[in-house]
Amino acid sequence: MESINNKLEDLGIELPIIKEHSKGLIMIRQDEKLLYCSGSGPLDSSGIPVVTGKLGRELTLQEGYQAARLCGLNILAHLQNYLGNLERIDKVIKVFGLVASDQEFFNQPKVIHGFSDLMVDIFGENGKHARTAIGTSVLPMNIPVEVEMIVKIK
Repeated sequence: MESINNKLEDLGIELPIIKEHSKGLIMIRQDEKLLYCSGSGPLDSSGIPVVTGKLGRELTLQEGYQAARLCGLNILAHLQNYLGNLERIDKVIKVFGLVASDQEFFNQPKVIHGFSDLMVDIFGENGKHARTAIGTSVLPMNIPVEVEMIVKIK
């Protein structure tokens, strides 16, 4: 089986450098073998949005897909920091995605595919997960997508 680091390299993926948030917020809470990952947006290493706006208004479906993918990269970077090694991830259990949407935009699941497809590309069969994708009128800092995840570790 190919290592996760080799898989990332083969896919041309370099995880972003992540800074920790404020004192009251933790990005990962562990309960036995489950890690609950707080919502992550399409932010740069300083916590500044890389993309803003609503799907169906300022942003296209493809731009939303890429924003959801960046959410995935950011969560993986947090997991790397927490675990020291992504090889410790056994499987992705559950994903919850929020999409800031115009009232006439109905493709929230297709946006969150950007996150889900990334997990399968990296973890293969163990990246497949249960998922919820819903629309909302607004997200913090006018980001278009926020995703949280639960993973099981070895």
